[in-house]
Amino acid sequence: MADRFDKKKRDKMIYIVRHGQTNWNLEGRNQGRIDIELNEKGIQQAEITSEKLKNIKFNKVFSSPLKRAYKTAQIICKKCEMQENCIIVDERLIERSNGKLEGLLREEYKDKIDFSDPNDTRCGVEPLQEFRKRIENFFNNICKEYSEENILVVTHAGVSIYARCYFEGEPQDGDYSKYKLKNCEVLEYENK
Repeated sequence: MADRFDKKKRDKMIYIVRHGQTNWNLEGRNQGRIDIELNEKGIQQAEITSEKLKNIKFNKVFSSPLKRAYKTAQIICKKCEMQENCIIVDERLIERSNGKLEGLLREEYKDKIDFSDPNDTRCGVEPLQEFRKRIENFFNNICKEYSEENILVVTHAGVSIYARCYFEGEPQDGDYSKYKLKNCEVLEYENK
């Protein structure tokens, strides 16, 4: 069986990767923009992902500025024989700001806000429409400027949801949570 990420078959693609696990992922804490490091499992996940992608020649690599995404990008680039200084940090890939909810456990914030409601900005949460607009802006730019190239994008769970909306459309059943990537999961889309 051929490797899903075989270089010959996976040309002109955009690969979107969620960062590896952090201790806050493990604990069920809301990370948002708090700059949490990968834990040991997260580093291992990034190494496994880098092994899966090692045959891909990336023309450009973009990362969120947060440590957990940037470190994941570094690990992937090392295996793909790219220089660390080839990683382009793009603020548009940073996770949604979750204001006063950052650092709280799920059960502490689950009834305080409806993250899918575009008008709910309680607790200082970044407005959903602004969040989506910057993600759309990023992918519009990538698809225009780097059309027909292999692009790696390393980012976060919230960003991954709306990246999928950008490429696949809205979930028909309205369940956006199913669009969220797991740690170090990879999405791939044709870049044409």
